Amino acid sequence: MTITQDATAADLKALAEQAGRDLEDASALEILQWAADTFGPTFCVTSSMEDAVVAHLASRARPGVDVVFLDTGYHFPETIGTRDAVEAVMDVNVITLTPRRTVAEQDAEYGPKLHDRDPDLCCALRKVQPLEEGLTAYQAWATGLRRDESPTRANTPVVGWDEKRQKVKISPIARWTQDDVDAYVAEHGVLTNPLLMDGYASVGCAPCTRRVAEGEDARAGRWAGRAKTECGLHG
Repeated sequence: MTITQDATAADLKALAEQAGRDLEDASALEILQWAADTFGPTFCVTSSMEDAVVAHLASRARPGVDVVFLDTGYHFPETIGTRDAVEAVMDVNVITLTPRRTVAEQDAEYGPKLHDRDPDLCCALRKVQPLEEGLTAYQAWATGLRRDESPTRANTPVVGWDEKRQKVKISPIARWTQDDVDAYVAEHGVLTNPLLMDGYASVGCAPCTRRVAEGEDARAGRWAGRAKTECGLHG
């Protein structure tokens, strides 16, 4: 079944909730094939370029799929390099979103190093707002969220309803473990961010990301020393 572009939010929400139940035990590729068949060009993948696993999976379901990347202005060079490599070698259409303000403009308006003083506001300006604007053309978006990453993600549905954005949110590898990710990367030669081989278990903006110690939660290196665990893109 293909959803028309004039489908209502109520239609999409009902579809998402039903699909979440029906596809709970489906493979990641089957989930993405359902998304591609259902939403066509109004489906996209978002990627932080920590790795290209979901982008690679989605390209198998829908060659040329849109892959949306948020260039916050604070990324590690390795992350930008991973984006460029993905665009060069994979059958995807990389779309780079940027915030309304450059880092310099934000510094001028809010003061330097807003990420240190008010990381929630910095994320809102440099991640959440650009993504909401960038997703307006889509009815559904896919993420790389996994239930094993942190307690806040433990109940992530494979298909759910993004109430804030009024869109279908697909997490095709929600049930995967890090071992599953590693196996897929090895089998398919999928691009990964070089920082993952340098002590980083989760890669975000450079000022707010550190290496993790042995035995730490994979996301312990994000906003270390703060209660903050999410950037706001996922709730």
